[in-house]
Amino acid sequence: MDKVVIPQEKKQYQEIGRDLRQKIQQGHFAIGTRLPPERNIAETYGVSRTIVREALLMLELEGTVDIRQSSGVYVIRIPNESVEEDDPILHGEVGPFEMLQARQLLESNIAAFAAKMATKTDIENLRRTLEQEQRAIVANDESGDNDKMFHLLIAGATQNQMLLDTVKSIWQRREASPLWQQLHSRIATKGYRLKWLADHQNILAALRRRDVMAPTRRCGSIWKTSKAR
Repeated sequence: MDKVVIPQEKKQYQEIGRDLRQKIQQGHFAIGTRLPPERNIAETYGVSRTIVREALLMLELEGTVDIRQSSGVYVIRIPNESVEEDDPILHGEVGPFEMLQARQLLESNIAAFAAKMATKTDIENLRRTLEQEQRAIVANDESGDNDKMFHLLIAGATQNQMLLDTVKSIWQRREASPLWQQLHSRIATKGYRLKWLADHQNILAALRRRDVMAPTRRCGSIWKTSKAR
């Protein structure tokens, strides 16, 4: 693939996704063909592998490619030239890793503040939520939303309504994002849910100790775990 420069003012993953789609339409990659590795695509476009993953998720969401764990990304359909240009995914959609980064910056600082402000009732509510999360993981029950509840309870433990509303808004944006849902379906395995639970338990322990710095590190760990998938 020739070197391609993507304008910074545009959503890079969207532009890369559009360019890869165009190459598929033009016959550079036939149905059944495996696309170049993430690393090669990233070097071609001069971007991070994270942005490439978002572009590939976009193409998978529209049904153009199939991302196979430990195997690669395969073309499964030649996209229609006119249909995808009007797809709302290409217009204004915040990438899932961009969301994760925003959450890391905001929620880690919120958790640090909660370590100062949390009441005994807040701590008890967090403990009960983690018990429910653990039972759900053991039972392979994915119907609940204990992860979301845990983070909302931490925001509530700051005793600051504006911070709670901000975290609620982030989660609402996440739940409305097709790209995030696509990513979450890939990373929410039992093994990763257990890692998130362990991080949650460490955050709760830090809040109990009134340790302001530890929640920041643990929230960063959650973000890195999701990003690395």
